[in-house]
Amino acid sequence: MSRTDAERQGAEKIHLHQGFCAAAASPDATAQKALRDLYLPDAVAHISHPLNDIGGATAIEQKLWTPLRSSFTRLERTHTMIAAGSFAGFDMVAILGHYRGVFISDWLGIPATNKATWLRFGEVHRLDGGRIAESWILIDILDLMRQAGFWPLAPSLGAEGLWPAPAAGGDMSLSGVDADQGRTSLDLVLAMHAGLLSFDGKNLDSMDIARFWTPGFAWYGPSGIGTTFGLEGFRRHHQIPFLVAFPDRKGGQHICRIGDGPFVVTGGWPSVTATHTGDGFLGMPATGRKVGMRVMDFYRCEGELIAENWIPIDIINLLLQMGYDVFGRLAHLRGAPKDSL
Repeated sequence: MSRTDAERQGAEKIHLHQGFCAAAASPDATAQKALRDLYLPDAVAHISHPLNDIGGATAIEQKLWTPLRSSFTRLERTHTMIAAGSFAGFDMVAILGHYRGVFISDWLGIPATNKATWLRFGEVHRLDGGRIAESWILIDILDLMRQAGFWPLAPSLGAEGLWPAPAAGGDMSLSGVDADQGRTSLDLVLAMHAGLLSFDGKNLDSMDIARFWTPGFAWYGPSGIGTTFGLEGFRRHHQIPFLVAFPDRKGGQHICRIGDGPFVVTGGWPSVTATHTGDGFLGMPATGRKVGMRVMDFYRCEGELIAENWIPIDIINLLLQMGYDVFGRLAHLRGAPKDSL
């Protein structure tokens, strides 16, 4: 990467950081201007279910931003990681963070609590001329249901709770783009991915992934799976149930793959495809259905090892493909069950 590329992408990180924060916390007119400055008019957004695909900057504002701003007072958008780089010939900026505010009005059928609420998200944005041409946005809507007191699934195997910011003095990195260290970090993560895909179907050690992680690495899963620490916790609370449920899974179908200093971001829409042939994952019996998983991975590397991994996944969309309608269950729990087929 040339110095000019690094400088441009560093400026793009700052532009998106400032613009999104202004769009969340500013009065309506200022927020609308910030969004117009961020998006190209014909931008496309791919968002967690039930929002899904939205075409055009005006529609993105009306279907995502306006309802969100109406449902939360004292709304702020906080960023815990920002990384930038090039993938498939495009500038990409990826952001991990939270919306936080007081949940005052129902959103997507989820009942307001009038309490402080944190809505976590992961995003990848493809830029054209410094403005967003295409976005992939994973909002942990299931975690908002949890905070609202309406849990529609079996208990999570991992620990539920807020995702922390990067540890060990790591920050969200607005100080330009470090492509050299980023390339080293990305190579480490991709080597670990190759290990995951080398599973022989019988022995977890066939993947040989322990050598890529710090001994007590943190794996911050989405709501429904939860957080685990260390290889033992990762295997017990996520990897084994996942492999049992999806033994033929295929990954790496990425729309983004970038490294920026110690941070790496990959993701796909879907990133993983599989057939659901085993019991237990998310408390579900096998369905035999083919599914595609909208997944992002945000990594922090520490030296030559991976220390932390945040994993936004569209769990609600995955469950819908498995025949389970989370929003239908939520409506039933709220006193509006279906009364006909």
